[in-house]
Amino acid sequence: MGRPSQQIFAGHTQISRYNIISLPSVFLLPHEMPNALAAALLLSILNYGVTMATASSDENFFRNCPASYCSEGGPEIRFPFRLETSPASCGAPGMKLRCSKQADTILVHPNLGLCKVIDIEYRYGFIDVITLAASKCPLQKIISTNLSTDVYRPYGDSATLVSCSTEFRPSNQDRVAGPISCLSNTSQFSYLVSSFESMDVLPLDCMVVSNDIWIPYLLKNEREGHFNETAQGTIAFGKTRFRWSVPNITNVCQDCELGGGHCGFRSEARQAFCKKNRSHVKVIAATSSVATILVLSVTVSAALYLALKSKYDEEIHLKVEMFLNTYSTSKPTRYTFSEVKKITKRFNNKLGQGGFGSIYKGELSNGVPVAVKVLENSKGEGEDFINEVATIGTIHHANVVRLLGFCSEGSRRALIYEFMPNASLEKYIFSQASDNCCREKLTPNRMLEIATGIAKGIEYLHQGCNQRILHFDIKPSNVLLDYSFKPKISDFGLAKLCARDQSIVTLTAARGTMGYIAPELYSQNFGTVSYKSDVYSFGMVVLEMMSGQSGSDPQAKNENDVYIPEWIYEKIITGQELELITEMTQGEKDIMRKLAIVALWCIQWNPVNRRL
Repeated sequence: MGRPSQQIFAGHTQISRYNIISLPSVFLLPHEMPNALAAALLLSILNYGVTMATASSDENFFRNCPASYCSEGGPEIRFPFRLETSPASCGAPGMKLRCSKQADTILVHPNLGLCKVIDIEYRYGFIDVITLAASKCPLQKIISTNLSTDVYRPYGDSATLVSCSTEFRPSNQDRVAGPISCLSNTSQFSYLVSSFESMDVLPLDCMVVSNDIWIPYLLKNEREGHFNETAQGTIAFGKTRFRWSVPNITNVCQDCELGGGHCGFRSEARQAFCKKNRSHVKVIAATSSVATILVLSVTVSAALYLALKSKYDEEIHLKVEMFLNTYSTSKPTRYTFSEVKKITKRFNNKLGQGGFGSIYKGELSNGVPVAVKVLENSKGEGEDFINEVATIGTIHHANVVRLLGFCSEGSRRALIYEFMPNASLEKYIFSQASDNCCREKLTPNRMLEIATGIAKGIEYLHQGCNQRILHFDIKPSNVLLDYSFKPKISDFGLAKLCARDQSIVTLTAARGTMGYIAPELYSQNFGTVSYKSDVYSFGMVVLEMMSGQSGSDPQAKNENDVYIPEWIYEKIITGQELELITEMTQGEKDIMRKLAIVALWCIQWNPVNRRL
């Protein structure tokens, strides 16, 4: 068994972020703008006439296609929707509505049939409907129908229909709805179970009947998480929420609506456009004095700089929104920033601070405690946020922290996780002398449970998902502990997705935290980068958990300091006792020895030799 190289850990690594979507080169970074001001000014003058003509054409669209209603208080109908009595150019293909004799707004869904429109949310691109199909059991109609079409996709909280041989009262009545009378009889009782609820809470005689039944969220009255209440709407009326998607229209219109504008359509160019309330700057003619010309030049330069910077920020926002639309059917609840402030009680309970920003304790409207990560200092073009939502937002495992929601409004972004009351593993490994109670909680048996839980979480990321997820930042501060000290892997800002059969990963630079980064991330001389890089980090975490001190710095500060991996290795090969914790039973000593052997196998130089 080879010893870790002394020089591997000596240097400091600069963390690299993974760019999922590249920013088009035509948009300049703020520091590049001054060199392009003259060219931008010339282009602005040349395009002035075209802009004025286009603006006139855009105004004609809103005059010819005004917003309309089927009844007072009913949903507003405007682009990309249109009434069937309006010109075809007033709406997107497949998004035609009609007014019934009862003045209801009607959507004719290709598969579900006639549906009454309850609400249209243009900002986030969804429509709420209830089925009008003649049926004593609307839920049965929902289950038996393919709800997805070229334009519409179901959206909400995924639920599971189960059938049980006995009627029961669920312990968490907010995440289990039923029994459903129209699907139950004297011998079988049907229930809808939220995807957020573990199937362990159900009686053993329950069987799954159908998966992926979509239950709408309650957004407008800020009561997300009330599964039972929204599920009753689906059970009784077949209430369903659809997201719409039309190429070259949906992304433009949603971004426009989020910015406070209204979306329209240019028939000649076959593309959507955004009408925003813009402020106009009037330039008063001045004399030909040199001073006046200088003042005017500075004013124009400043205005162009701000305009280009605004465009750059808008492109980043659009990039994030495009990603969110791509993952619309799998990501968790989206919150507004005002809702995040309400959840955190205006950020009055701060849990911690990091390079990304701050973490606050909060509470959802149903009383569930949460941790809110506000990305105040997020670097780059939103890739931290995208990585988190793209990975953790689509997976569910007992040893991976749950992402319950997120917020993205312009440059303001936040991630909402389940709350972990026992903080991170780091608190218990590196506790100070004045806080020995924390260290004492890491008994050998608990260390084994925590190490096993982390290993199961890593195995799930590597083998249990549709795509392999490489974390690249496994360390004690990213291992959170729940009420029973069950470990949960968190912080996927550096994660990378790859195919499950992909054995080699290409990175432009090393990523991770010094001391936990595998040697091959520093130099290809040690091997290729793969999922074994996470195995190395796991081994270092286990060694630190056993020793109670950092094993990540091989450079001894003085002659009395020891490098933990090397010290444990010497103990193992010479058959000595691992006297890391006092007053251990023989069984506990055996556990510590086994943990040490596993950890040392995990930190082998050659990735091929690592075992987990």
